[in-house]
Amino acid sequence: MNGVNNRTGKRLSGVAHLRQSVSDILTTPIGSRVLVRDYGSDLFSLVDSPRDDLTRLQIIAASATALARWETRLKVTRVLVSFPEGESGCVLDIEGINKETNLPVRTGDIRIYGKQL
Repeated sequence: MNGVNNRTGKRLSGVAHLRQSVSDILTTPIGSRVLVRDYGSDLFSLVDSPRDDLTRLQIIAASATALARWETRLKVTRVLVSFPEGESGCVLDIEGINKETNLPVRTGDIRIYGKQL
């Protein structure tokens, strides 16, 4: 799939476009898109929760659910969640299989902070 880099406006395709789409889905709060109110993820209701195993599991579930719904090119196999010391929010690293190529893909760090609207 081809698209546009959301920072430079240049053409974007392949894994780079997939990574950008994953990041966009996870960093968009549900209800913030005017024409597609259910687009995005529930991560923003979780980022200020206690930094414990329950919150980590809820973040993993919210990430996997949003990606299963909105990013059909990716089969998620692993969601890594870290809570950086001295920072609010969390950092996600999504691993999966690109369904278009059947090759493994990893997003790298996706930072989720509260109040990103």
